[in-house]
Amino acid sequence: MSLERMTSTERQAASSLSAIMALRMIGLFMVVPVFSIYARQLKGATPTLIGLALGIYGLTQALCQIPFGALSDRVGRKPIIFVGLCIFAIGSVVAASADSIVLVIVGRALQGIGAVGSTVLAMLADLTREEQRTKAMAIAGISIGLSFSLAMMIGPLLSQWLAVNKLFYLASCFSLVAIIILYKFVPNPAAPTWHPDTEPQLSTFLSFLCQPELARLNSGIFILHAIFTASFIALPISLQQVTGLAVTHYWLLYLPTLLLACILTLFFIRSAEKNRQIKSYFLASIVTLAIAECLFWVAPIHLLVIALGLCLFFTGFSILEAFLPSLVSRTAPPAKKGSALGVYSCAQFLGIFSGGVLGGWIYGQFHSAGVYIFCIVLALLWLTFALFMQPPYYRFHSS
Repeated sequence: MSLERMTSTERQAASSLSAIMALRMIGLFMVVPVFSIYARQLKGATPTLIGLALGIYGLTQALCQIPFGALSDRVGRKPIIFVGLCIFAIGSVVAASADSIVLVIVGRALQGIGAVGSTVLAMLADLTREEQRTKAMAIAGISIGLSFSLAMMIGPLLSQWLAVNKLFYLASCFSLVAIIILYKFVPNPAAPTWHPDTEPQLSTFLSFLCQPELARLNSGIFILHAIFTASFIALPISLQQVTGLAVTHYWLLYLPTLLLACILTLFFIRSAEKNRQIKSYFLASIVTLAIAECLFWVAPIHLLVIALGLCLFFTGFSILEAFLPSLVSRTAPPAKKGSALGVYSCAQFLGIFSGGVLGGWIYGQFHSAGVYIFCIVLALLWLTFALFMQPPYYRFHSS
C-alpha cells in the first residue's frame, strides 16, 4: 500500500460511498435477529416460507449484481446506483406494508434486486488512483463490517419501541438518505472505466469456479452465510419459546455479546496478521462456529450458555468474514481480481439464500435442534476441506 496520502477527492469518495454501502447493509440486516418471530404471525407463513423470506434477497442480489455493474459501465455509475437504491426503498416499503408472507418475500426480493454493491465499488475505483485503491477498498470493507455489527445491535434495540415492520420502513428511509449522499457528497468521475481489480468479468467466472484454492474459499463463504442465515431462523424462536425471553429484551442478549465479539475479533485478526498464522486462526474460527452451534443445541434453556454461544458465534463469523475476501484477493491473479471477487460475492449471496430455504425447511421438519445440527455438519464439512488450504503468501518480511 502506498505511503502517499489520499487526496481530498479520494477521501470524500471513500467516505461517502462507504456510507451508502453501510446504510444499505444496516437496512438489510437489522431485521434479521427478530425476523422469524415477526414472520410467524403473517398470513400463510410456514417455516420454509419464513426461511425463503429471510434469504431470498441473496438470490436476487447474486443474479443482479453483474448486470448492474455492466450497465453502469455504459450509462454511468450514479444513475445505476440511484435506480438500485430506489428499488431497495420500494422493496422495503412492500415488506413493511405486507400482511402475508408472500408479500414479504416479494419485498425482500426487491431489496436484493437493488444490488448496487459492485457498482459502488466500481465508482470508488473510478474516483481513486491505482496506488490508493487498496486503501479506499479497505475503508469500504471496514464500513461494511461495522455496519453489519451495528445492524445486529440496533434491530433488537429498536424493537422495544418499533414493530418489526417499522424496521422495514426505516430501511427505506436509509435508502433515501443514501440517495441524498450520492448526489450531494459523492464526486462525479470523469467517465466510468472498467477496472479488472474491482469489477467482475463474466467470461472468466467459470475458470475461477474450477480453480482449487479459490473454490475452497468460495465454498467457505457459501457455507458461512448458509450457517448464519439458518441459525437466525431458529435462534429468535428458541429464545422466545424455550427461555421465555421477550422480543423487546433480545437487545440485552445481543448487545453485550456483539460488543465483546467485536473486541475479540479485532484482537485475533491483529494477532493472526502479526504472527503470520492466518490459516491457524481461520481453522480455529470454523471450530468456534461449530462449538457455538453445539451450545445452542445442547443447552437452549440456559441464557448464559446461549450468551456464550452467541459471543463465540459472532467472533468466529466476524473473523472469517474478514479473512475470506482478503484471501481471495491475495490468491487471484491481479489482472482478474474483480472477477474472482465477483464469484466470491455470488457464492456469499447464494449461501444466504440456501441457508434461508434449507434452514426454514429443516426447522419445519425437525425444529431448532435440527437446524443447529445442520449448521454443525456444515461447519465440520468446511473444516475438512479448509485443512488443505494454502497459507497466504506474504510479500514483505516483518521487521
